[in-house]
Amino acid sequence: MWRTFKNDIDVVFTRDPAARSRFEVILTYSGVHAIWLHRIAHWFWGKKLFLFARVLSQISRFFTGIEIHPGAQIGQRVFIDHGMGVVIGETCEIGNDVTIYQGVTLGGTGKEKGKRHPTVEDHVLFASGAKVLGSMTIGRNSNIGAGAVVLNEVPQNSTVVGIPGRVVVQDGVRVSDSLDHHQLPDPENERFRLLEKEVERLRRELKELKQEHKGE
Repeated sequence: MWRTFKNDIDVVFTRDPAARSRFEVILTYSGVHAIWLHRIAHWFWGKKLFLFARVLSQISRFFTGIEIHPGAQIGQRVFIDHGMGVVIGETCEIGNDVTIYQGVTLGGTGKEKGKRHPTVEDHVLFASGAKVLGSMTIGRNSNIGAGAVVLNEVPQNSTVVGIPGRVVVQDGVRVSDSLDHHQLPDPENERFRLLEKEVERLRRELKELKQEHKGE
């Protein structure tokens, strides 16, 4: 357990350039606090002390703004940056070296029973405001773009953007846990650009037809 807590501190320095000291991380990083309290609550959940585990998770939410159900399974070196508004559901399974930014929801789609939340493999990044809803797998080394709404399986080494979420990069350049998530592709902008090209082509054709008609 102490090795796990140490990993939770050390990972901050690899992913947050603002971190200056371990003492600062221990005192001021709400994402670390939420992970620690969740690990304790999850232990009680495993001992079937469900009420105590839920109370502890609610205390954690009150102080950190991050809601993690005590039944969720969280791996090693998971980093929640800023964290306000993050929600992680009961049957969610999160692997190792995952990064989660503020406003991310790993939730369900309704009142279904059983496994109803996402399974997240290793080295996945969720940018601000991403929503992943339902029981599906997010493949390792994938990036979920800011504001994306993911409703389907995501293959490994993929980048997903948009509403609903669409895979825009897969098995090209390996997707890492880079902080440059604001530079992800924009499929909507690309579609508008193609439409503008098509309109311009039609204008040229119409102009040519008018000139031919005048010539006759």
